[in-house]
Amino acid sequence: MNPTAPNHSASGQVTFLGAGPGDPGLLTLRAVEALASADVLIADPQVLDVVRVHARAQVDTPLQASADEASIPADVPALRDTANLVMAAARAGKRVVRAVTGDPGLDGYVAEEMLACASEGIVFEVVPGIAAAVGVPAYAGVPLRDAQGTDVRFIDARSADARCWSEVGASDATAVVSTTLDSVAAAAGELVSGGRKPDTPMTVTVAGTTTRQRTWTATLGSVAQVLKAAKVLPSADGGQPVIAVVGERSAAAQRDRLSWFESKPLFGWRVLVPRTKEQAASLSDQLVSYGAVPHEVPTIAVEPPRTPQQMERAVKGLVTGRYEWIAFTSVNAVKAVREKFEEYGLDARAFAGIKVAAVGEQTAKALVAFGVKPDLVPSGEQSAAGLLEDWPPYDPVFDPIDRVFLPRADIATETLVAGLIELGWEVDDVTAYRTVRASPPPAETREAIKGGGFDAVLFTSSSTVRNLVGIAGKPHNVTVIACIGPATAKTAEEHGLRVDVMSPEPSVHKLAEALADFGAARRDTALEAGDPVTRPSERRPGSRRRARS
Repeated sequence: MNPTAPNHSASGQVTFLGAGPGDPGLLTLRAVEALASADVLIADPQVLDVVRVHARAQVDTPLQASADEASIPADVPALRDTANLVMAAARAGKRVVRAVTGDPGLDGYVAEEMLACASEGIVFEVVPGIAAAVGVPAYAGVPLRDAQGTDVRFIDARSADARCWSEVGASDATAVVSTTLDSVAAAAGELVSGGRKPDTPMTVTVAGTTTRQRTWTATLGSVAQVLKAAKVLPSADGGQPVIAVVGERSAAAQRDRLSWFESKPLFGWRVLVPRTKEQAASLSDQLVSYGAVPHEVPTIAVEPPRTPQQMERAVKGLVTGRYEWIAFTSVNAVKAVREKFEEYGLDARAFAGIKVAAVGEQTAKALVAFGVKPDLVPSGEQSAAGLLEDWPPYDPVFDPIDRVFLPRADIATETLVAGLIELGWEVDDVTAYRTVRASPPPAETREAIKGGGFDAVLFTSSSTVRNLVGIAGKPHNVTVIACIGPATAKTAEEHGLRVDVMSPEPSVHKLAEALADFGAARRDTALEAGDPVTRPSERRPGSRRRARS
């Protein structure tokens, strides 16, 4: 807090918060805390989506409806009336978060908003963020200093005067220039005029720290030709911000070894995951770690069983001590039992004395959220087979009851039932919910699927193949098709799809790993051939080489 400002009881408080250069993972812990308690969120359009996910659902975002990133030139303050909005909300006693791109200490307009708060005695605090001029070079693989302690100079091309350009041009400092794509060649020219040699190495990065990031290596004298040859300029997007680094540390040979972000195996790939967001959580996190942008599309919907009496009898039997174990094979099974418990006025205490098994981590998390800690989660593969590997055989000496309650989907396989019976258990195999085909996704998603807008699709079962094709159409032939096993691959081929990737094990995480290996091999092949590294969706439909078998 600002210790010098008087705290008027009728006034709220303002947090000026740095949201970083674009990667949501770069928000600080303090930033997340401040967002969680905000009444009003006023954010630069470029970082609104980054910060809004950490705010309460009922937070007021007065600029959300009018903020249009594409319509705001990069050299114009994004929110001209922000100060008035901040002050009005604070005067009304609200907790206001003012989120800005990068770091608030480097934003002159935010400094004016801070002074306005100080003038009226409104309490405020500043939560620093990672400045784009520092974060973007780090993600581009361009260190700004070396062991010799090279000087670093930061230049905002919008406000730099002739003296600034000449001072930096005459020095050997690493120059970090904040400018726009269509102005970067002019900035290079200013440095050459100031004394820098035209062959001084230079990198130019757009959309830094995001999966849209692209970096070009050039020199001060060649940058205009490099961007033109890359067909980046001229462009209608020429006004987008860039960070240019000038100096020996941005040399191509060094960046090739240090470019950790853009060299991820699935960097920038849009990967369709035919699951709900809840089901796909850990899988999507894994894809993000490979540089991908997961897009969850549910292909099934869950409905109650047509005849609920069987489920009702099983839940009553659970309460009266009929079962030794209950086995949950999905998050949906947990949800179905929980809903039935709530219908009867029961809670997690009804599981007292009963052993609980979960097929995997996501199901276990759903149980913990219900207040139940599972006794058994597979130590290996997270599947029915993995669960059976760890399931103890029935022992009449130690097990007073020989019966297992198995709430499952109407289309579940019999693998677990058969395995439990083989271990000596009696199984009440109960349909807890029905799976039906989901509603079609939005038109934009359907067009992306059919038109080659996705780089890959992960099919985790034969039903996901059938349902996705049924609700959205067949994926375009440039899209990489990845299947969890032979049965799923066969279904994909029956629907006219070419299977590019097969998981070595029936595990969604092994499937994602196999797709990453495919992407890495594809990248290596392009580099060895001297070709640019492109995503599958960037290739012309007729030019795609045959996939590896």
